Amino acid sequence: MALRKRQHLLQAGEVCSYYAFVTQGCLRSYSLTNEGHEHTLQFAPEDWWISDLYSLLTRQPSTMNIDALEDSQLLLLDQADLETIYAACPVFERYFRLLMQSRYVVLQERVNASLSQTATEKYQHFLGKYPTIVQRVPQHVIASYLGITPESLSRVRRQL
Repeated sequence: MALRKRQHLLQAGEVCSYYAFVTQGCLRSYSLTNEGHEHTLQFAPEDWWISDLYSLLTRQPSTMNIDALEDSQLLLLDQADLETIYAACPVFERYFRLLMQSRYVVLQERVNASLSQTATEKYQHFLGKYPTIVQRVPQHVIASYLGITPESLSRVRRQL
């Protein structure tokens, strides 16, 4: 599937139907506050998976959006496809289990960082973990991922 820059794969209120593997480009998942402020939850550059697992697994409407930050190419798997692949190739089921464990660890790190790190520490950690994203993603989107204002991110970048 091809997505153009700013085109949505998923919008809040829809039920998520796919796991998406990014073969080219970069996507992100984000939520909106009642005031319209974005909170970026995940980036997915090439060779990453992205989905709303809660919506996909519970069949409940999503509270998040997934859109393309760049023109992107995706491979989509629905839950039935995945179950077929698991049955035919057990190593793929192990791969997805390890992927989910890894995502859980990243989620815990993000929660801990948001509760205990300064803006500078958050940005330095982000640079170390995702060095290529910094060149590809607008600064206001990175700020929304870090949970800081774009102005705070500008100050942090000037100080480094």
